[in-house]
Amino acid sequence: MMPGQRLQDCRSLHLNEDNGRFVLLAVLIILYLLCGAAVFSAIERPSELRAHGRWNGTLHNFSETFNISLQDLNSFLREYEAAIAAGIRADALRPRWDFTGAFYFVGTVVSTIGFGMTTPVTVAGKVFLIFYGLLGCAATILFFNLFLERIITLLAVVMKAVRERRIINSGLLPPGIRHDFSKYSLPGWKPSVYHVMLILGLSAITISCCASAMYTPVEGWAYLDSLYFCFVTFSTIGFGDFVSSQSAAYEYQSLYRVANFLFMLTGVCCIYSLFNVISIVIKQVLNWMLEKMSCLFCQRCNKANVLLGRRNAIRPGSKGRQARFGPSPDSDGPCDSDTEGRRLSGEMISMKDLAASNKVSLALMQKQLSESANGYPRTVCGSSRHNGFSGGVGALGIMNNRLAETSNSR
Repeated sequence: MMPGQRLQDCRSLHLNEDNGRFVLLAVLIILYLLCGAAVFSAIERPSELRAHGRWNGTLHNFSETFNISLQDLNSFLREYEAAIAAGIRADALRPRWDFTGAFYFVGTVVSTIGFGMTTPVTVAGKVFLIFYGLLGCAATILFFNLFLERIITLLAVVMKAVRERRIINSGLLPPGIRHDFSKYSLPGWKPSVYHVMLILGLSAITISCCASAMYTPVEGWAYLDSLYFCFVTFSTIGFGDFVSSQSAAYEYQSLYRVANFLFMLTGVCCIYSLFNVISIVIKQVLNWMLEKMSCLFCQRCNKANVLLGRRNAIRPGSKGRQARFGPSPDSDGPCDSDTEGRRLSGEMISMKDLAASNKVSLALMQKQLSESANGYPRTVCGSSRHNGFSGGVGALGIMNNRLAETSNSR
């Protein structure tokens, strides 16, 4: 295969990187589902079989004791199942469709929790729910995205201030610039996605533990069941096997309902933000896997690795070779060569090399000098187009250029 054709195939591979990431993620999700199904089936299936055995034994004993046929008994049980769907329980529960109950219901609708303990049974209610949920869910997702944008900005400001304070207190700065350091320090600095993920994870754990400490005595649940309820609710899975604030009366009922609402609101927002930050890490893993897969077929990347190992020197005539065989260092090619070698080594371009080559523009030189001086040249191959985070919609679009791993400088 000729070099030009090989590089053309390499560029085509990178042009299809988004599609490759999508297909790879779909395959991994299918494998994840299969593994999860196998694990849950192995854990829960024996318990289900034992429960069926106990129920059949109880049903036959009841039928023989009270001389009721199994057909009549099953008919009665079906009527009771319909009553449960309408919100009727053997124990006294709060009204489902008074104003406070309806407010709890619409909250689970627009937040997409959907416990299922309350559902509309009339035709008018079902039709209204379709249109109400369409607008309400869209508005709530927008609210979650705006919350994510603000929490990322807040964490970035706080973490940058802490970093500046640590640098100032380290005693490494000259006395004359300590007071003005905060005005000019850390240009372009952004927090790492791993630090943000750690902070959001600790916040979610704290909120869940505090909420569980409230639910355990008030609802009478075990603490582990309360933690389970918090995750199912905050992640908007909403199975409905545990639902808070459903008893007819509580001690300090108004205070409990307000606290329940606040815990759910903050928990859902925090877990939503955490999920989106984790998705950035997953996308990084996908990018790494695609890079490894593409480099198996991309000889140019292997050539670039050899060039990166050499001392950073500007070779005369390199620009002409790049014009014949590939893009320039600032283009969207899959891998850079000399320029990236210099940026990875952290060394600045010397004026002697610049005069000898006469092929590197002054703008590129200034950019590399600035990156080397600030100490954050992090790219290895290509520009921001190929880091996988240059675009995106929704939460990915909001986090674009707000974290170090999604910045254009990477």
